[in-house]
Amino acid sequence: MNKELRLKIFRKASLCRFFEEKVYEMLEKKIITIPVYLSTGQEFISASIASMCEEMNIKPLIFVQHRNHSTYLSFGGDPIELIRKLLGKSCPMEGSASLQCPEINMFGHDGLLGSQVPIAVGACFASQQPTLCFMGDAAVEEDYVLSSLGWASLKHLPILFIVEDNNLSILTEKKVRRNWSISNVAKGFELLTDNITDDPAIIETKKHLFCKSPILLNINTNRMYWHAGAGKDGNVFDRYKRELNDYDISTEARIIDQEMKEYVENIWKQELSK
Repeated sequence: MNKELRLKIFRKASLCRFFEEKVYEMLEKKIITIPVYLSTGQEFISASIASMCEEMNIKPLIFVQHRNHSTYLSFGGDPIELIRKLLGKSCPMEGSASLQCPEINMFGHDGLLGSQVPIAVGACFASQQPTLCFMGDAAVEEDYVLSSLGWASLKHLPILFIVEDNNLSILTEKKVRRNWSISNVAKGFELLTDNITDDPAIIETKKHLFCKSPILLNINTNRMYWHAGAGKDGNVFDRYKRELNDYDISTEARIIDQEMKEYVENIWKQELSK
């Protein structure tokens, strides 16, 4: 992966990381009082895919799961508007789990686990537009998700399914819930599929497949906060720190890190003062 792309991805991920950390702070101070679902720890998935879509001039329809702040920010959503939504100042009030943004073709989650998958498949089938569908590892256990994968394969739709696999449904690990992998199931539906990590360089090896035919990427990652910011996962691998300290980009990354920290602090301060 070239340095320019790595730094572009890091910039997006840095915005997401500092934004979510600030949201968690606001939750602890009870300034935010609505249920919130944080994507901290998983930001390199959306940051990588958004950067690569921009590089290839793909402007997809985007269907998201409940941990969607990073997707919204990575694809160009307005962070100030997101602050207003979380503080209840925006109309309509979409809350945290159901962000909508017509300007970036992003369609929010309705609260039913995995329901964005059949909706994404239907929209892709009707429009034949490149489509991204984000989901969690628990969502793939729903019957309507599995049947949607089969339909996408049958109709050869230009859709990329992204499973943000943090191995947990609330606090229950996959090994307790099932004895199969979504990658193997997707292969049974004759989908192109792979089981990878959230390393941008590995995701880049798959970008030539984006939205050309139905493909499912199960991307292993780490969640740092529980549902609604209720608690923290301990001792998880932190991709952000790994990228920040990488010798090849560390100097530039640390400058970006400081810029994004200051930017996020400033926009929150401005909105809270109004």
